[in-house]
Amino acid sequence: MGSLCCNAQLQVVGKVMEYRENKKPAPVVNANIYWLSSSMGTTTDIEGDFRIPFNPNSKKLVISSVGYRSDTIPVNRPNLGNIILYPNVILDEVIVEKEVAPIQKSLFKVQNVVSVDSREMLKAACCNLSESFETNPAVDVNVSDAVLGAKQIQMLGLNSPYLMFTQENMPSIRGASQVFGLSFIPGSWIESIQITKGAGSILNGFESISGHINSELVKPLTDQRVFLNLYANNFERYEFNSRLNHNISDQLGVGLYVHANLRNGYIDDNGDSFYDTPVAKQINLMNRWQLMDPGSGWVSYANIQYLSDTKELGQTNFEIDEDRFTTNAWGSEIATSRLDISAKAGYVFPELPYQSFGFQTAYSSHKQDSFYGLNQYDINHNSFYSNFIFNSIIGSTQHKFKTGLSYTHDTYDEQVNSTPYARTDNSVGAFFEYTYDSLEGLSFVAGLRADNHNNLGNFLTPRFHLRYSLWDKASFRASFGRGIRGANILAENQQMFASSRAISILENNGNYYDLNPEKAWNYGVSFIQKLYVWNRVLDFSIDYYRTQFENQVVVDWENPREISFYNLEGESYSNSIQVDLNYEVLQNFHLRTTYKYFDVKTDYAGGRLEKPLQPNYRFFINLNYETQKLSEKQWRFDFTSNWLGRQRIPDTSANPEAFQLPEWSSSYTLLNAQITRVFSNMFELYFGGENIGNFTQNTPILSSNDPFGPYFDSTLLYGPVLHSLYYIGFRYKI
Repeated sequence: MGSLCCNAQLQVVGKVMEYRENKKPAPVVNANIYWLSSSMGTTTDIEGDFRIPFNPNSKKLVISSVGYRSDTIPVNRPNLGNIILYPNVILDEVIVEKEVAPIQKSLFKVQNVVSVDSREMLKAACCNLSESFETNPAVDVNVSDAVLGAKQIQMLGLNSPYLMFTQENMPSIRGASQVFGLSFIPGSWIESIQITKGAGSILNGFESISGHINSELVKPLTDQRVFLNLYANNFERYEFNSRLNHNISDQLGVGLYVHANLRNGYIDDNGDSFYDTPVAKQINLMNRWQLMDPGSGWVSYANIQYLSDTKELGQTNFEIDEDRFTTNAWGSEIATSRLDISAKAGYVFPELPYQSFGFQTAYSSHKQDSFYGLNQYDINHNSFYSNFIFNSIIGSTQHKFKTGLSYTHDTYDEQVNSTPYARTDNSVGAFFEYTYDSLEGLSFVAGLRADNHNNLGNFLTPRFHLRYSLWDKASFRASFGRGIRGANILAENQQMFASSRAISILENNGNYYDLNPEKAWNYGVSFIQKLYVWNRVLDFSIDYYRTQFENQVVVDWENPREISFYNLEGESYSNSIQVDLNYEVLQNFHLRTTYKYFDVKTDYAGGRLEKPLQPNYRFFINLNYETQKLSEKQWRFDFTSNWLGRQRIPDTSANPEAFQLPEWSSSYTLLNAQITRVFSNMFELYFGGENIGNFTQNTPILSSNDPFGPYFDSTLLYGPVLHSLYYIGFRYKI
């Protein structure tokens, strides 16, 4: 939760109770409550309740009473709940530790945000960002097709292009990196992830429609001095991760991060003559600097990152030097090089801690050269981003605002066979966001930005988020917002090149491949309740979100001979319902369950249809157990089950019977598990499995024996291609 605000109207409340062994706690009457190093105080009433104005200069409350041991607690929320005082008797030292859950849903944040820290990512192999969500039900992970093997994520029933991805609140995965970009962020570099449902903050731009995912990287000044991770699986995938950090001074730290992976297994377990997973290699380097000088008020970061990634895929008998652009065998190579440079600086006014400003800037150069069978696709994308933000208050810290200016410049150069496409995007925007924060009762955030864009024109983007405390440990949220984006139809749908479909773009005199931009409104409500059931915390939440498109680029796969892109004529919407229940069944044994229902429909040229390859239902279960630490040794067990409902398969009735698929897929379940043995604070060993039930799609590639024929298609994928995967690895840190 963000820091509390200073205002005499803001109150901190709680109840002081007496510990009684084997009996129900009783209220402590006339207990003294006062702020540490302050004369501001109060006493509890006959029920043990107290109310005291918030003191931003202390933020720690002292609770004392005659005959009891005094206690000092940090104040980071308006309702402290029950505070237990123990009789003032001499006892042997007892240390009680309770870690904050690795996935958190706040009762007090105005936006509907799920926070995931690095401990959650350790529950899976977590080799890159796309694999960081295997044990997290907030988003859904899918594989794009049966040849590329790229993992993509969905939120609220919509694909990843409708999500905004940022790294430390600067644009990250977009444009040319949309398909493979999730695999370019190593999981071992990530400190935490914040997942925002619905329209995000206007501070980050105008493109977010279904949600916002921000990843925070580890910080050189607070990270381990040395971190090493090695990983291997039964499909001959090997990974190396290391982080080396050095503190030049108490204020200045530098880190060198290295990630390398190699997949050299020629795997064709289903016998269709195509690799079940690409042969690949990647090297990823980052140099990161951090400056923190609280005395002066300055905080700054600077990063430089270089990546080289190569994938080879296709038929097992394909020889790249001999068979490239021939019909000897079908094959593909995707070679990517990327450079990222970013920096940000922030200043907090020492005498006005509620007032600050920050500046962010980033440059990226993304070059991909690739071919898919007889199709060539190359893209160069250069991007520059800058954002200035000023934070302050209006009268009191109950009324905050953020305002600023942003500038974005993108150039795209693409080549599809002999056809070039080139585009430049320039955008200048100004924004203002007001926050009313009462801690208790009603809080809201209202934002508006105005942008001038050379291809989108002049437009306004409103966003609004509201939170209301219904009763103790219960919050209701509501939000609405508008998003607008230009669809990069070629970069975002590269799986289409791994088929014999013709590409058809129905021109509409727009600026994006002759198509008009996409515009949508997102509306959402959510409710969360935290309870104590049998002295253990139970979290219950339910969300409903609707995305309504004003205009959309429809990606039409319904003709098996072609893929068509055209602007929406009619209606397109997505309805999403999610119910979560989290409970600590026994000490250190946690249960997380999620049920999702999706209703996603679009008016295609042939009529209204459900979104293809989108499960109607999902049911998620995660079980996690950790043994008590004994001399820093520990076992951790994690089990995840994902049940996916039926999915509509694009129409294949025009194909010969041998190359037809049913209208709907069957439902299926995916099982993952991991066991970790912690030997010390320095070393731990883990091993686990994915798709333990060994479910695979029967026919992932149509006409695989004739890839240059008219019926070849690898895009109709609703289930896994890989059989059961098992892995082992270790982590070493100092």
